[in-house]
Amino acid sequence: MRILVVEDESTIADALERGLGAEGYAVDVALRGDEGLQEARLNDYDAIILDIMLPGVNGYQICATLRAEGDETPILMLTAKDGSYDEAEGLDTGADDYLTKPFDWVVLMARLRVLLRRTTSQQATPNLIVDDLVLDPSAREVSRAGTPIDLTPREFALLRYLMHNKDRVVEKGELLDNVWGEHDDGDPNVVQVYIGYLRRKVDVPFDVESIETIRGIGYRIVGGRRR
Repeated sequence: MRILVVEDESTIADALERGLGAEGYAVDVALRGDEGLQEARLNDYDAIILDIMLPGVNGYQICATLRAEGDETPILMLTAKDGSYDEAEGLDTGADDYLTKPFDWVVLMARLRVLLRRTTSQQATPNLIVDDLVLDPSAREVSRAGTPIDLTPREFALLRYLMHNKDRVVEKGELLDNVWGEHDDGDPNVVQVYIGYLRRKVDVPFDVESIETIRGIGYRIVGGRRR
């Protein structure tokens, strides 16, 4: 899932990007309000975390503009403005939730999950299926031949992207952009590491080879071949 963070305090923006990335989300960051509004208009996001006091365009204006344009992306306002009238204005302009700084990370993640669950249940996202491997995006569950498979958020996001692109070779850079986020500055070899994690969970225990390495290019998931 892809999250847009619109936050002008670079330390908070960086912390949100790293933390959300560790939870398995792809994250885009905008440090100005006008840039955030442009990103929201140009790209499809599963949720937006939005500050109020921003250079260019404030969070109230961004929220009101998106709603007036018919954009129903869930918006969580994250701001230092902690007055009752501030919160009421945020919700009245179309925000789905409102959380004040300083915030508790556990609470932020719980509220974000609520917004994402609400959206995915409304969208009724279809399951992704490759032979007997089934991924349920809404419930965030994976199984093979009816056996549940426990994945971390990052593993889930990686498998989901591969299954969404079944039979297509996906380059490593594309996986970095769409699973780790284009702003992630980690080691590119992290993709290879997580592919190994996935194989040990979705292939090896079932004596199947469904995740292929295309040397020098990337990876592909295909109908499972028995070892």
